[in-house]
Amino acid sequence: MRVDLSALDEVIRKLWTLLDDMDTAGTTSRYNTEITMSAFGGNCTFLEAGDLFSAHKDAKHNLEKAIQGLHGLIDKFGTSTSKVKDKYTEQEYANKQQMGGGSGAKKNEWD
Repeated sequence: MRVDLSALDEVIRKLWTLLDDMDTAGTTSRYNTEITMSAFGGNCTFLEAGDLFSAHKDAKHNLEKAIQGLHGLIDKFGTSTSKVKDKYTEQEYANKQQMGGGSGAKKNEWD
């Protein structure tokens, strides 16, 4: 059985890129989506201003939690994939060593 280590490298690279993107999304959702109560009117002159502000706050919190959950999932999958790739790499190296260093020649055959 053969494992394409370059394909695993590509998956790992894409997962880390996605993780960086999730960091950006998390920062944006946390710091760039804030709406102050005053945005709904100076003294909250209309009745629904408080409800609208609360709904925004709840949606913002839910979005942050969803991004945090996705970040954790992607991080866990990326770490696991990296560990699997490392194990396959170690096994491939061990197999080459058992077969005479990967050259196809027995040890001391060329001496």
